[in-house]
Amino acid sequence: MSKVVGFTGDDFYHVGSRYPNPKEANLFLPLGHQAGFYYPLPKRSRVSVPFDFSGEWFVQKPKTTIESLPDECLFEILRRLPVGQDRSQCASVSKRWLMLLSNVSKNEICINESVKNEKEGDDEGYGDEGYLSRTLEGKKATDVRLASIAVNTACRGGLGKLSIRGNHKSECRVTDLGLKAIGCGCPSLKSLSLWNVASIGDAGLIDIAAGCQQLERLDLINCPAISDKALVAVAMKCPNLAELSIESCPNIGNEGLQAIGKLCPSLRSISINGCSGVGDQGIGGLLSATSSVLTMVHLESLMISDVSLAVIGHYGISVTDLVLNCLPNVTERGFWTMSNGRALQKLKSLTIGSCRGVTDVGLEAIGKGCPNVRYFQLRKCPFLSDNGLVSFAKAAPSIENLQLEECHRVTQFGFFGLLFTCGAKLKVLTLASCYGIKDMNLKLPEVFPCVSLCSLSISNCPGFGNATLAVLGKLCPQLQNVELNGLEEITDAGLLPLLESSKGGLVKVNLRGCKNVTDMVVSSIANLHGSTLDVLNLDGCNKIGDASLKAIASNCQVLSDLDVSRCAITDAGIAALARGNLHNVKILSLACCASVSNKSVPALKKLGRILAGLNIHACNRISSSAVLKLMEHLPTCDILS
Repeated sequence: MSKVVGFTGDDFYHVGSRYPNPKEANLFLPLGHQAGFYYPLPKRSRVSVPFDFSGEWFVQKPKTTIESLPDECLFEILRRLPVGQDRSQCASVSKRWLMLLSNVSKNEICINESVKNEKEGDDEGYGDEGYLSRTLEGKKATDVRLASIAVNTACRGGLGKLSIRGNHKSECRVTDLGLKAIGCGCPSLKSLSLWNVASIGDAGLIDIAAGCQQLERLDLINCPAISDKALVAVAMKCPNLAELSIESCPNIGNEGLQAIGKLCPSLRSISINGCSGVGDQGIGGLLSATSSVLTMVHLESLMISDVSLAVIGHYGISVTDLVLNCLPNVTERGFWTMSNGRALQKLKSLTIGSCRGVTDVGLEAIGKGCPNVRYFQLRKCPFLSDNGLVSFAKAAPSIENLQLEECHRVTQFGFFGLLFTCGAKLKVLTLASCYGIKDMNLKLPEVFPCVSLCSLSISNCPGFGNATLAVLGKLCPQLQNVELNGLEEITDAGLLPLLESSKGGLVKVNLRGCKNVTDMVVSSIANLHGSTLDVLNLDGCNKIGDASLKAIASNCQVLSDLDVSRCAITDAGIAALARGNLHNVKILSLACCASVSNKSVPALKKLGRILAGLNIHACNRISSSAVLKLMEHLPTCDILS
């Protein structure tokens, strides 16, 4: 006990500093001399003042990581990765690694011998086949996405087709850097389409040309920053280019087209639209150099002259498809010269629109110079009359498909003269917005019927009436497809003779907007042609009612598409359809039928078992709850409400 009382603590606790280094001792509270008492060791107090890191004890050494390496060194490391999963995983580390990997071209990949031996039996490799297709639109089109595509498609068959589309709402964020990544990582690219991409210039397309030398198709639509410099690079590096389409690229002109003609011997198709820098020199140089292989030529909204058409007539020996639209400087002489060049003997399809040089003389010359044309379309030719149309038909007896749109000087005489002349081979005839055709009571001579015509389409020709339609019925007994769109003057009196004279059996009938057609016509169609009728469009025929639906339900067993939108049908008509023999119908449109209500839901459920699409838009008497029940009951039917 005396030892406890006499304990001073000197043997347990020594007064004074226990730290030989004074700097370390300063970190704690001082310990004073407290004789005769025992004090446990005090806790370290929280220091709220800044530390002094100047001493040798607290000098922090910088961490050394791979991110501290400059791009050049990191590039050397990454290019030694084998193509495949390793590269894909490294590309996901950071944006910096992704962009560096995307700039490693095929020739720069360095793999040591041990890795090569390990990969000999593996299928992974640099994809040269070009199986994959990618499309980037709007805000989704970025350089980072292109870099990712460049890195990740190489081991999956290779990128074969790339489409980048901007739009007016959101600016495309792809730049030359993104195209450089594609050029380095996608040597298998065969098709490239750039739409509304103002941020891409010559540098990006030059990188594509250098790295993607298998390129076969190039579309440049509204790319104002791309010029002849890039097109020359494509011509020099991509000899396999076969299809070229250029639209609204003001900086592309004659130099680029001439280079394409000289250096791309496989060019088969060329389309140039709205390029102000393109003139006769570019068109002439291109066509003269590719005359033996070029099959498709499309020239639109260009300031070329008669010289270009003369070149086409002289060098177009392989051209089978020719489109000439909106060429204001081309005159009648240009079309005459083109036709007399005698080179367009293989031409099968010819489209001419908005060319003031198309006159009666020019069109007759076209018929003589292009005797094998089968498809011919004329649009907005204000100086073409009946004489020119009939003269063309006589000079080009091979015509099978003829379309006339907004040719207002063509009248009923030209229309029937065409049928008399081309009656042996003409299969398809289309008239659209030709206001010169007016109904007249003509006494036509006894002629052989136009037995070859199987498709007739008359749209928005307000003067086309019953008299013309009745004559057509006598002349064209083998009609299968009839489209009479927006002809408000047509009544049952004109349609019934046409329907009764059709011997081949109608397959498609479109009477959209014929407001004066009644149930009598539909009943006649169903009774006479129900066994062959596949498509029936009665949209806007507001005199069509339930009687028509009952006739259709009883007689049209093979009908697959029925449109009775804006008709006077009711729930009773829908019920008749459900009870009928419509085992093949896939599309049913009842849009804007105000008399169709919730009572039709059971019938629609029954019909919906075979339907793929149902349109009940603006059927206001069908409630939203009924629509929901229909959707639940018909999960495989696409319902538009």
